[in-house]
Amino acid sequence: MKGVFPILSTPFDSKDNIVFEDVQSEVNYAVDAGVNGIAIALASEIYKLTDHERYQLLEKVVNYSAGRIKVCMNTTAESTKQCIEYSKKAEDFGADAVMIAPPSFGGVEQNEIKKYFINTAEAIGIPIFMQDVFDTPISPEMAVQLSNEHHNLKYIKVEVAPTIPRFNKLKEISHNGAPIPFGGMGGTFMIEEMRRGSVGTMPVCAFPEMFVKVFKLWDEGNREEAEEIFHRYVPLIRTLGQGLGIWNWLPKYILKKRGIFNHFNARQPSLKPDEDQLYEIDRMLERLSF
Repeated sequence: MKGVFPILSTPFDSKDNIVFEDVQSEVNYAVDAGVNGIAIALASEIYKLTDHERYQLLEKVVNYSAGRIKVCMNTTAESTKQCIEYSKKAEDFGADAVMIAPPSFGGVEQNEIKKYFINTAEAIGIPIFMQDVFDTPISPEMAVQLSNEHHNLKYIKVEVAPTIPRFNKLKEISHNGAPIPFGGMGGTFMIEEMRRGSVGTMPVCAFPEMFVKVFKLWDEGNREEAEEIFHRYVPLIRTLGQGLGIWNWLPKYILKKRGIFNHFNARQPSLKPDEDQLYEIDRMLERLSF
């Protein structure tokens, strides 16, 4: 797998129910934009969904995708047993890959984290994106070791800032190209990461066509043009990436303005943007001719 895999936003109505018609519109929008895959993950507010909702959402997304693109499901959990259960269910419901971060509670020893990944990898038959994320990092050394120990531990999504040294280190110590590196953090450092070996990025799904265009241009060797296009969007990308609270609202606001969503609610508790922030988003979109 390679390319642009945006993280879906989950649309909620005023009664906090998932609006599946909007989910279908979002999936079709992503497909039409030319993405290589989509993911249900942190920016989807997966940690605010009930188990029934997460399986229902995945089943719908797989059906809406209809084999046109890959689907990745975040199955991170605090116990190995729970992670295995989530991952098996994801495979059963048709996910092409899962994404897993280490447990975040209790200061787990590195050896136990390795077991968590290996045991989960042995329990399923689809590839895993190991998620190197801010509060539960996976060092490049551990990522390479895990990838060499089990073939399902095939990818690494690098999100611990600064990401650039981590991509450099992966390139230095990985002698067989494993794990295959993707960028995260909303695509903030997409250009710098591709220059250092990243084969894909996982931004939000508010304007995937830009990321697709930049990736294709870069992949074809038109790197100066790719940089020029990307840098026009940097103020918007930076504004969206203020943190998970605001992050859950603003992409939905853009999707609503584009006619893809009918709502832009996030589940509570969540930090709602004020009118000034929405005005700033409007101004950026105008400058980008949205």
